[in-house]
Amino acid sequence: MPEEMTYARAGVDMDLESLAIKALASSLKGCLRNRDGRPGEVMAKIGHFSSLIRVGDDLALALGADGVGTKIILAHQMGKYDTIGIDLIAMNANDIICIGAEPLALLDYLAVERPDPEVTAEIGRGLARGAEMAGITIPGGELATVPEVVRGMDLAGVIVGMLRPSEAITGEDIRPGHAVVGLESSGVHCNGLTLARKVLLGEYDIDEKVFGERSVGEELLEPTRIYVKEVLDVIKNVEVKGLANITGGGLGNLDRLTGYGFEIDSLPEPQEVFTEIQRLGNVPEKEMYRTFNMGVGFCIVVDEKDVQRVIDICESHRTRAFRLGKVVDEKGVKLKEKGFVLNY
Repeated sequence: MPEEMTYARAGVDMDLESLAIKALASSLKGCLRNRDGRPGEVMAKIGHFSSLIRVGDDLALALGADGVGTKIILAHQMGKYDTIGIDLIAMNANDIICIGAEPLALLDYLAVERPDPEVTAEIGRGLARGAEMAGITIPGGELATVPEVVRGMDLAGVIVGMLRPSEAITGEDIRPGHAVVGLESSGVHCNGLTLARKVLLGEYDIDEKVFGERSVGEELLEPTRIYVKEVLDVIKNVEVKGLANITGGGLGNLDRLTGYGFEIDSLPEPQEVFTEIQRLGNVPEKEMYRTFNMGVGFCIVVDEKDVQRVIDICESHRTRAFRLGKVVDEKGVKLKEKGFVLNY
């Protein structure tokens, strides 16, 4: 039996990262009131998936920023850059829909050690495809050549969306008894890839066929699913109480929505890539569920009576959905059949 592998041992300490985020947020608290009573006034609490600022009596802008992380290393190893742009759109758009906003536009930031027109053209094709899938524009961006800062490249972006302030979905209406619907992920997405690479590429070649007809590299490069169209359709037709993008921290991201807790009693079977990571790396099950999405890429909290309607709408967009559990009084995300609790 191999020695237990964890995300921290692979090089990413989520607990330390959480402390770093809190330290940064603490330093920024004073600026949150700089626009009080004027356009730009902050309307959403720190810690939500999206920032929200008022720009008029009946209009607010949702803002988000994210990158593709170490998935770009896989793109380099595979010599295939035409899908990471989809990941960038997904990581940003999936965050701002969590507050009920319709995404409008994204600006990309590509930092490179050395410009390569063929590579940037491939990245652009992925960005264009992702923008089409999310229904947004990419009106500009930045390419920075910074050889003393990066080795290879880094890809990130900033996204903006809009909504009426009265229609913001903040999680404040969540109550015990409400149901949680999960939307199927497309695989690993963009979180936990440092651990996934350490484990899988320590055993297999990147082009080795392990997952049916797919190689390890192809499986890990599978683009993050974009949930914009199905979630906006759900919001239009169902009274939604809360929305969570299941990224780093896994189902513990539900903890960000409310002071109540969640009991997850019907987990889906994770995709093969997750079971193979766990098996090869002897990764503890709780570590798997706090690092990866484990097959659930997004969650919607609604009244129990609306569960089937949400599932039907999602599946009309070819996204599999399923009831995961319910909201409870006790704080934390309890995975009932696993016997442990996740917190963000």
